[in-house]
Amino acid sequence: MKVNAPSVALAACSGYDAAAPAVCAALEASGWTPGRGAVVLVKPNLLRSVPLACTHPRVVAAACSWLLDQGARVRVADSPGFGTAVGVARAVGLTEALRPLGLNVSPLDRPVPISLGRGGRWGVSRLALESDALLSVPKVKVHAMMRLSLSLKNLFGCVCGLRKAWAHTRQGGRSDDFVSGLLDLYAALPPVTALADGVEAMHVTGPSDGQPFPLGLVGASTVAAALDAVLSALLGARPVDVPLWAEAIRRGLPGTDTAVLRYPLERPENFAVGGFELPATLDDISFRPHRLALSLSRRVIRAWRGA
Repeated sequence: MKVNAPSVALAACSGYDAAAPAVCAALEASGWTPGRGAVVLVKPNLLRSVPLACTHPRVVAAACSWLLDQGARVRVADSPGFGTAVGVARAVGLTEALRPLGLNVSPLDRPVPISLGRGGRWGVSRLALESDALLSVPKVKVHAMMRLSLSLKNLFGCVCGLRKAWAHTRQGGRSDDFVSGLLDLYAALPPVTALADGVEAMHVTGPSDGQPFPLGLVGASTVAAALDAVLSALLGARPVDVPLWAEAIRRGLPGTDTAVLRYPLERPENFAVGGFELPATLDDISFRPHRLALSLSRRVIRAWRGA
């Protein structure tokens, strides 16, 4: 273990009733100090109006409460793959969970183009780019294209609206380009701290239609790539199995070598993962033109109705 190696704080959490103390313990042990007055964007995973596919409201609310206690200025936002941020947040209970804190959920809109290393550009939300820091709060789940969807994959929600579907359409058949784009996005954003909701994970298939798995943990790190590497290894994956992990290693990102990380709370081997099923093969994800048109029409209708 290296003295200056990143820390990954893993807190045991038997259920969402105990999420608040576990979240606070993990964030405290991670060593993160957002700074009084800092504008922190809390980015949950609000994929669609399916609770298991989204970060649990109690985890998000506990993180926001902790940040407010630190004196941070908190914003909660996402750009779902299906529906609107406001509509999904309402459907999964996040709107209600944030109400006592005086917070609401905003859309990640107002795109700013960022250039990608392999060509092309993604439209990234100005709200994300202009924050002082981001807290990526993913649901731990498997993913048909990435094998696992964790802190780094969750940042794709900073790409505005249908631009995500367009990126999948253009690059879904070239997973290497898509993975490279995700890490270009990570580099373009303000500093990213990660807090993973692994209390009830999703396995077998994903990212939206999988099955629940009682993983029983909350994890935090000021180095998002480190938390993702630890969770990937804990769940039985190797770098070669997880495209984002493999590309992060190739780029020399800190935190990708789990052997040198520090664990101020629980160690990974303390968690039971027997029976957790990763996808055996990876599938390319793309959206055909008629699906893009259908999604656009639904978004227009929801906006007109105020959803």
